[in-house]
Amino acid sequence: MHVTGEWALRLLALTLLVSPLRRWTGWSVLMKMRRMLGLYAFFYGCVHLLAFLQFFIGWTPALVLEELVERPYITVGFAAWLLMLPLAFTSTRAMQRRLRRNWQRLHRLVYPAAVLACLHLLWQARSDVGEALVYIVLFALLLGWRVKRYRDKPGATSAAGA
Repeated sequence: MHVTGEWALRLLALTLLVSPLRRWTGWSVLMKMRRMLGLYAFFYGCVHLLAFLQFFIGWTPALVLEELVERPYITVGFAAWLLMLPLAFTSTRAMQRRLRRNWQRLHRLVYPAAVLACLHLLWQARSDVGEALVYIVLFALLLGWRVKRYRDKPGATSAAGA
């Protein structure tokens, strides 16, 4: 089951790496792969959740609620999956056109989903937190890159000017 969670995180990281890589390399073909990578990340997140429900919970609703309440790493993992759910359902071009600017706002949920996924990995790790720290640093760098790009845009308000 751990493998499916690892692949979900790897694919989420690759999805978020597409924009910086395109910017640095000029390879616009990378953008065509972003949606597919994001959907694969969601798919592996679904397989991870379904494996948990099948092999650890046995599809017992009372046990699901008990695990959500008693194990914070389960709670944040489920919250990450919930944040990715609307992203998967609105990933089509038709939904981009329908939602217009709100589509981009909605898809920014990928950042808190990534943070929650990292917490899920970190909190479930019993002793070796090295892998979790690698993902935390990677996602922090990617998020920092995006924040810097946003602040460097013409017309963006800076903290000093506010």
